[in-house]
Amino acid sequence: MSVGVAAVLAGIFGAIIGSFLNVVAWRLPRKESLLHPASACPKCKTPIKPYDNVPVLGWLWLRGKCRACGEPISARYPIVEAVTGLLCAACVLRFGADSDVWLPLFFVLLLVPIALIDIDHHIIPNVLTLIGVVAGFALVVAFQTDELVEHVIAMLGAGGFFLIAAIVYPSGMGMGDVKLAGVMGIFLGREVIPAIFVALIAGSVVGGIIIARMGFEKGRKEGLPFGPWLCLGSIVGLFVGEDIVDWYLDSFT
Repeated sequence: MSVGVAAVLAGIFGAIIGSFLNVVAWRLPRKESLLHPASACPKCKTPIKPYDNVPVLGWLWLRGKCRACGEPISARYPIVEAVTGLLCAACVLRFGADSDVWLPLFFVLLLVPIALIDIDHHIIPNVLTLIGVVAGFALVVAFQTDELVEHVIAMLGAGGFFLIAAIVYPSGMGMGDVKLAGVMGIFLGREVIPAIFVALIAGSVVGGIIIARMGFEKGRKEGLPFGPWLCLGSIVGLFVGEDIVDWYLDSFT
């Protein structure tokens, strides 16, 4: 199978999984079953028909409304599906259509619900970070055995760095961020360094803009979640982190 065909299939697969990740982001923080009941309109409770639940396309041909009652359906659902599909396709294009792609594929599928839940609830569920650590370790052992020590050191280093930050500044850094940093380390290895750098820069810039617009006291109380920026940094680290690290080593060592 060519990389192009594999990327298309991965994109379709990612969009389908993205539909499920929307369910995870909604139900997991509410401690609801991820499998039952079937998806339904939140207003009229009418179950969504399978042909209306096709990722992205279903929302488009329903024109963003419930077929039964006309209640608007958030555009976030098709956006998440499309972004998840694009990320999966990008993984195949970047890492190939062989065993090298399983680690990045799993990682991006883990980051999507983490970012969504942290945006909505300002929490990162322990079950997701636990799955991340266990799966990341298993995938590295299975497919990147020679780099296992590097990835474990990266996990401990990234998690430890954020643990110190959480102890020093507990109101600005939660333990969910600490655990997510550890997950980033086990998946990214040394590329976790540029990932964290990007996350810190992005979070600081957005936080600065909010404070500038709302004032220091009001902006500080806004409580900007840091998890989404760690997820953004992870995506950057995943796709171009190796290039950034190599450029730095070649230029400054």
